[in-house]
Amino acid sequence: MDKKRFHDKVAVITGAARGIGFACAERFISEGARVALIDIDEKGADAARKLGSGAVFLKCDVGERAQIESAIARFPKTHADVDILVNNAAVPCRGDILALTEEDFLHALKVNLLGAFHFSQLCARQMMQRACEGNPPGTIINIGSINSVLAMPEATAYCASKGALLQLTRASALALAPYGIRVNAVGPGSVATERNTESLGRVSARTPLGRFGTPEEIAGVVAFLASPDAAYITGEIIYVDGGRLVLNYTAR
Repeated sequence: MDKKRFHDKVAVITGAARGIGFACAERFISEGARVALIDIDEKGADAARKLGSGAVFLKCDVGERAQIESAIARFPKTHADVDILVNNAAVPCRGDILALTEEDFLHALKVNLLGAFHFSQLCARQMMQRACEGNPPGTIINIGSINSVLAMPEATAYCASKGALLQLTRASALALAPYGIRVNAVGPGSVATERNTESLGRVSARTPLGRFGTPEEIAGVVAFLASPDAAYITGEIIYVDGGRLVLNYTAR
């Protein structure tokens, strides 16, 4: 691991108090970046303290544009120029098409999709201005899901929001390409986080590698997409799913 790969870079990560978001923050810190952890959960403050002086926490509901604007305005000078944005914040929202309420459906869209749109728009405007001034362009990475393309009846709103996030990634990549700003996505499969209550047996039955992924494995792919090694990649989604998408039968 190159501890200087992101030296003097600033990464902003939403939903960073735990799970994949925290793993991404930890990875960027370990490679020399300064990180702003964004979360509605106050535990983000403890997470930032754990990461050290290069990390700051800002409480924010990413479903509300006014809160996002306020959070960005409160970035300290050391974190004001955003080089890397990771849109990770999401809510699962259970319920099929018959049971789902409009309120729950809209909440999933506000957090999972609109949050990424608002953060991307506001940070991209800053990245564009800096690129026009001759500075290195920034990059945006959206955390999608295998449910961007695979459906689950009990997660209608989640699937819809993640499917839309995939198209937001592609359309944003095209719009921002003239400025050198790259936009990509990572699509995790079943990942062992606090919120994931799936059984190992169920995961193994549909995953050729036969196990959960780890937040750190997702963070590694995010770091790759943010790095110069991915300088010619934009508009793509990389699925980190243990082989699930290519499986056309039950593994066990």
